[in-house]
Parts: sequence; structure tokens; C-alpha cells
Amino acid sequence: MGTRKLLLAVLLLGIIAPLAASCAPPEEKLETTVNLNLGTEPPTLDPHLATDMASLAVIDGLFWGLTDIDEKTNEAIPELATEWTVSEDGLVWTFQMRDDVWWVHYDPETNKAEKMRKVTAHDVEYGTKRTIDPATGSNYAYVEYIIQNAYAVNTGEPGVTLDSIGVKALDDHTVQFTLEQPAGYFPFIAGMWVNYPLPREVIDEHGDVWTEPGNLWSCGTYMLDTWEHESRIVQVKNPHYYDAKSVSIETVNWAMINDASTALAMYEAGELDSVQPPLADLDRIRADPELSKQLYVLPQLATFYIGFNVNKPPVDNKLVRRALSAAVDRQKLIDTVLKGGQQPAKTFASPGIFGSPALDPDFEGITFDPQQAQEWLAEAGYPNGEGFPEMIYMFSAASELQKVAEFIQKQWKDNLGIDVQLASQEWKVYLQTLRMDPPQVWALGWTADYPDENNWVLEVFHPTRGGNNPQWDPEDPAATRFMQVTDAAAAESNPAVRKDLYFEAEKILCEDEAIIIPLVHYTDSWITKPYLERIYPVLGLPHIEKWKVRAH
Repeated sequence: MGTRKLLLAVLLLGIIAPLAASCAPPEEKLETTVNLNLGTEPPTLDPHLATDMASLAVIDGLFWGLTDIDEKTNEAIPELATEWTVSEDGLVWTFQMRDDVWWVHYDPETNKAEKMRKVTAHDVEYGTKRTIDPATGSNYAYVEYIIQNAYAVNTGEPGVTLDSIGVKALDDHTVQFTLEQPAGYFPFIAGMWVNYPLPREVIDEHGDVWTEPGNLWSCGTYMLDTWEHESRIVQVKNPHYYDAKSVSIETVNWAMINDASTALAMYEAGELDSVQPPLADLDRIRADPELSKQLYVLPQLATFYIGFNVNKPPVDNKLVRRALSAAVDRQKLIDTVLKGGQQPAKTFASPGIFGSPALDPDFEGITFDPQQAQEWLAEAGYPNGEGFPEMIYMFSAASELQKVAEFIQKQWKDNLGIDVQLASQEWKVYLQTLRMDPPQVWALGWTADYPDENNWVLEVFHPTRGGNNPQWDPEDPAATRFMQVTDAAAAESNPAVRKDLYFEAEKILCEDEAIIIPLVHYTDSWITKPYLERIYPVLGLPHIEKWKVRAH
């Protein structure tokens, strides 16, 4: 949800861990409402436009994908699909689909949920092509480039039409994808929100407001009852969901509280059932005899990092970027600011991702070394920071990220003698800034969409096939080599060869060119009421349909 996706660090929604409470006895009465916090206004509820966890947390309940990710094994499992096959050459994937999933229209005025028609393979074909269509403006379309002709269509190559894209409904319940090259990880991509089926007739009728309450058709566990922008979202249970009897939570109330301290106060007042506590309160929570029992610190396949716009001075010089990386004491950041048991990072991809060299003793990376940092800065022409130009470090407006930014600012001042200006923007505006005109220095988090390095180095930083927030010029020799390595790794079937290629890609990204500064591999801290039984996915989305609220 892996953009899952660009991620706001304080909005990570995790993948599995222990249940927050023991299973309720069969005779025990369950309540039907859960109160949660998104932390911000979702930029969109359109699956094909979503890149962030606030949006995807809500979208998760409204729509279904072909596949899901198993909470224990991190393997692709059936969801809308019942099974799939792949051709001997690894290029053609055929998915058989359920025939009991309905598009449902919910009218918030009458509380009526009406079956409209069944979800079909034609909806999947439409959805995939819609994401790829440049007219849609999906910032996650690059995930689809493994599909035949997706890159050509999305980048506007002349003479290549939507009809040439390698996705086709063979009948109402069979959809087939043809790839550019073999990709064993494709079942993960097939289940991502960029390939969610959508009802074309609703989008054609309502245009940009098709996701508003009263317009939306959903096919998931929940329907959209309320969306008061910048305030709250309410989802209600879909009575026509094929396994509705197994879903005990009937109402999901989402607040949009940006300040983590306010959200924690609401939790302690009983207004929210599960929140991510502020960093500053973790020590207090651990010391509290009751709250400490409600705290869960969980592993994440996620990394928080600093990126650069490599076209803007002074960070167009890789020596400056290396110096900035070596001047940050990641362990001190964890011990004094984050306090959540995170791991210092020297690679982009976190441990547990196939191909990640995070735990490889041969991968040196750039670690905290103030003397080396000063030498690199002097070699770049700024001895002791003298003559260093104005530089802006931008981040999303959240109190937790402000604390991290202030720590980094002080590290660079103390260890390099340079002054850095801090700037923040509201999340939706910040994402737009990163797409249109990234500042010199910016901060983001990334959580895996699926557990493979392809989802990290290629899909995030490839200059022509990835997100490329650093604005890396594909003509740059280092960028050219990075593209060659990541393209080769994506097409390679030998696991050992793939690992070697990803080792080189991470070395280019984090060490040789220092395109980014990996800071920490996340843990995820939650405080959850004892009556709420929930899962904490390490990958994927929250799956509230699996939660239970015991009477309290």
C-alpha cells in the first residue's frame, strides 16, 4: 500500500503482528462501531489516483482487488480472483474471478443499499487501462509498466493505443494480462489498487465527483456514508458483501486529526479506539501501568528517508549529498527523537524485502562519520560550511516530522557548520510539490506494496519507469547504469543474480551517488483499547472487516 505509494511517516498502517486482544468468546456480545484517525484529509478516494495511506485506508474497505497479501506468509492469495495460471514463458497471466461480487450503490439519505450489477473481468480491464491512460493522470501508473505497451501508452508514444495494452477480459469472469517480460511478482501487482475494477458508467456519469457519497458504487466490505472534507469520513457495512455475516464492525468512523497529541488525548478520553502515539509520549506510555499494556511496537517493511532534487544546487553535487548523509547520526535520531525501536538504515529497502542488502555485511553504505562528511563538503568547495548557499528542507506538516526535521537541521549545523531552512506543507499540497517542483531537500516514507526490491529501487527511483522525485536525468551516466541494473533485475529469473543486481542498484542510490539518505527502517507504534481485536499488517491494508470490538 506499498505508495503504497508515497507515505506520510506518521500514517503508516502496517502488516501483521499479534492480535491486540484475545479472541472474544462466542457468547460474548460484540459492538458494531470503531473510531479511528486518518491523520489528514485523504487526497482522493479514487483507487487509480491514490498514492498515500490516508486514501488507501478508506479505499481498502470500498473496493476489491484480484489478489491480497497473506498476513502471515506475505504471499499473494486470492481475493476477487479465485485462481490464476501463468504461461510457460512467464508472460501471460490468466485470472479466474468470483461470480458473487456486486457493485452496490448506497444512498446516505435513505440508508438504502442497492445491488446494481455484478463485478466482471471487463471492470478489471477498464480499471487497468484507466490507470495507464495518460488522461487519467495517475501518479502510480508506472507500477503498470510491466504490462505490455503500458509504458508506451502512458508516456504518449505515437501510434500506440489503449487497445494495445496487455489486459483483456476473455469473458465475464476471466481476465488475462500479457507482460513485457517475465515477472514472478506480478500477482502482487495484479491485486494493487491501480488494477482495481471500477464501474465505468458511474465515472462517465459523475466525472471527478464519482467518489462522493451518493454517487459511489462500491464492491468491498463497506460503503461510503459520509465524507465531510477536512473533518470526517463514515463507512457502513455492505449488506451485499458475499461474506457479510462474518463482518462484525458495521460502522467505521474516521477522524482527520493532524496533531498526534490531540489524537492521543481523544484516545485517552475514549473518543478513538486505536491511534499512533506521539513520539514525545512513548516514554510516558511505557511507564504507565495501564497504557503500557495497550502499546504495540511492531516491525514494518518501511523506510523513512531524505531525498534530493539533484538538479538544484548545492545538492546537484554528489559530494554535498554524501556529506549530508554522513553527517546524520541515525542511532541518535532513534534514541532521542523516534524512540520506537527503529533500525538505522543504510539501504532504501528494509530487511525482509527480497533482494535488499540491508543486512548484508558487504554492503557498506554511508554511515555516521562527521570527519568524512567534513572532507566531502570541503572537496565540494565548502570547507567548514563556508559559502554554503541557502538550502530548504521540506516535509509534510505534522508535529512528529517537525521534530525529525529539527534534529536533522541541528545535525547539519553541528557537524558541517551549515544552516538549513525548514519548510512544511499540508500533505496533499506537499505531494503535488514533489511531483511538480521538488525542493532541494525533502523527506518521505515508503512502505512496501509487495516484498520485492523491484517495488523499491525501480518503481520509486527509476528515471523513466518510476516515481523519480529526485528528478534524476536518465542521460546522467550513473542514472543510465541504475536503469540498466534495475531493468535487468526485473527481467531476471535467477534469484542469486537478482540479488547481485539489487546490491549494485542500492549502492548507486544510497552510496555512490547518494540520491537519497536512508534514515531508519520503521517500526510501527500503536496504542489500542483492550476491547479492540485487530490486526497490524506489515504489508497491505488494514482489513477492518477482520476486526472485532468487544462490548465495553
